[in-house]
Amino acid sequence: MLWDLFCRVIDNHGDIGVCWRLARDLATRGDAVRLWVDDASALAWMAPRRPIGIEVRPWPEEDVEVVPGDVVVEAFGCELPEGFVARMAARQPTPRWINLEYLSAEDYVERCHGLASPQSSGPGAGLAKHFFYPGFTPRTGGLLREPGLLARIAAFDGPAWLAAQGWGPRPQERVVSLFAYANPGLPALLDALAQAPTLLLACPGPLQQQVADRPGLRHLALPYLSQDDYDRLLWACDLNFVRGEDSFVRAQWAGKPFVWHIYPQHDDAHHAKLEAFMDRAALPGAWRRVWRGWNGLAPLPATLEGLDAARAHAPAWREQLAAQPDLLSQLRSFLGFPS
Repeated sequence: MLWDLFCRVIDNHGDIGVCWRLARDLATRGDAVRLWVDDASALAWMAPRRPIGIEVRPWPEEDVEVVPGDVVVEAFGCELPEGFVARMAARQPTPRWINLEYLSAEDYVERCHGLASPQSSGPGAGLAKHFFYPGFTPRTGGLLREPGLLARIAAFDGPAWLAAQGWGPRPQERVVSLFAYANPGLPALLDALAQAPTLLLACPGPLQQQVADRPGLRHLALPYLSQDDYDRLLWACDLNFVRGEDSFVRAQWAGKPFVWHIYPQHDDAHHAKLEAFMDRAALPGAWRRVWRGWNGLAPLPATLEGLDAARAHAPAWREQLAAQPDLLSQLRSFLGFPS
């Protein structure tokens, strides 16, 4: 199968991160992918090794003389170029058109997943676009999870990998990763982390230059990591602070305690989204207070209360998610293709 995957990089790197994981999963399973993206610069460090089967193309600002593939994926409502849509309508058989939506735990996802949007006018008249929602329940499209992921995590030697990178902890230190948006709660978080000997591995971003050592806490500023190495970082750490969508999902597969910094929205709509996930995942009550504090919904607790409960919850939640088919398998099934 040939897939056309369209992505616009709005800000940060979440959109291209999710699209690259999907493209790589498709290529690994034997399909061909054309990834159309308006800013591919992040792939230089995110995906230095690219599997055969993926062709990265610049966003088509004008009509391009190309026959659309068997499936066209419009990631996160990025709006396909009209010329390309017209070529979709002219192709026989017409391509399957999927709008891959943002991940949410809210109830509307189950109601909207799989719905069709027939195109009655414009260049795509006669086509039908279907909305495909990732999610956490059997009535959604599931989560991206490449074959063999959990087996690789189980076989991974975190301490050895950290030592090989030069990021090994000192005796008795816990290892914490930090990947976040700008957050005025950083000083309070550093104070809470310093209550126990901690090595903080700070990923590139607005907070990296604001982290400073203090008694009980030392830090290392990490470079940009490939997706594979970022995954390994999550697997190796005792606690992960993540942001957005891609690292949020990968933290859940890591099976380690984590705190999600949800993308802030000006109307505070992210508050309801955060609460919906905490309810869906049945996060322990004390750990919810840490999540709310890091996201500015309440004061951050002076200590990371609930960490022990979160440590027990994380692998159980992962097991629950892993019982559902992964997103690409569900998408292929939805399209009537063999998985």
